[in-house]
Amino acid sequence: MNRLPRDRYGLIRRRDAIAVDVSDDALRSAVRAGGLIRLAPGVFAEPSDRFDGPGGADQLVRLRSIAVATTERSSGYPLSHASAAAVHGLALLRPDCGRVHLTSGRGSGGTTSRDRHLHTAPLGCDDLTVVDGVRVTSLARTAVDVATTGDLAQGLVAFDGALRSGVSKDQLAIALAGRRYGGRQARRALLFAHKDSESVGESWSRAQMIDAGMPGPELQRVLRCPGGTYRCDFCWGERLIGEFDGAVKYGQLRKLGDSATDTVLREKRREDELRRLGFMVVRWAWRDLERGGLPGILFPWLRRLELIPT
Repeated sequence: MNRLPRDRYGLIRRRDAIAVDVSDDALRSAVRAGGLIRLAPGVFAEPSDRFDGPGGADQLVRLRSIAVATTERSSGYPLSHASAAAVHGLALLRPDCGRVHLTSGRGSGGTTSRDRHLHTAPLGCDDLTVVDGVRVTSLARTAVDVATTGDLAQGLVAFDGALRSGVSKDQLAIALAGRRYGGRQARRALLFAHKDSESVGESWSRAQMIDAGMPGPELQRVLRCPGGTYRCDFCWGERLIGEFDGAVKYGQLRKLGDSATDTVLREKRREDELRRLGFMVVRWAWRDLERGGLPGILFPWLRRLELIPT
């Protein structure tokens, strides 16, 4: 169906398809055959490998959010929560993407349907912005909405990401002021939020450290070795370095023309140099965070290296 017209977002809208003599039956048949993805009533996208993997899934959520926000059924309400985060490019932990989230700005009248959730909450002028032609809650308000409806890890991920994007802690505190539902957990997350936490995995790691009562590490410490200057995810004193090994991180470390083996060997040389400085280097992966296993990995080394009482 290459002749179907697309809008500025690459979306295919029923009204535009009808205008070029593509019937509703043809659109439904294309969806059943896998030639179109239905994003919202009357709004479609073509399947693509750009929707593959975690990054592709985020892109699809963004398009679905835009599709709902730009239909008449949205009534002009701004995107909020995880949907606004997708448009802002704010990475989240376990985002609620089953429905598109909008906020009415009123104190009542919220509704939930198969494809959208309309929240009821006041919205001030500072709570709103426009991204790529779409009305969304501001980045600060979006992060607060996510934090007040999630746990410590989800709040910390949202706040860390907002800080990395240039939002200040004062802006987040203002957006959080007066929030009662979920406010206590969100304020705790804001207390520990830091712009130097560089990924969802690093923020989730810190949340598990906080919940376990571990001493706080120094983030992104720079160490100079004979073979180069290295930045470490987490560092405790002069004894222990912690590294979160995410697949995305390895992709970032991979240099043009390098194979995966080259990247692993370079990381091994880096680790050997850090050990020669007297550090123990401990690594963990996403699967360790999923099972809540980080305390069990770090506590034995913190005690062995006398960084906490035995």
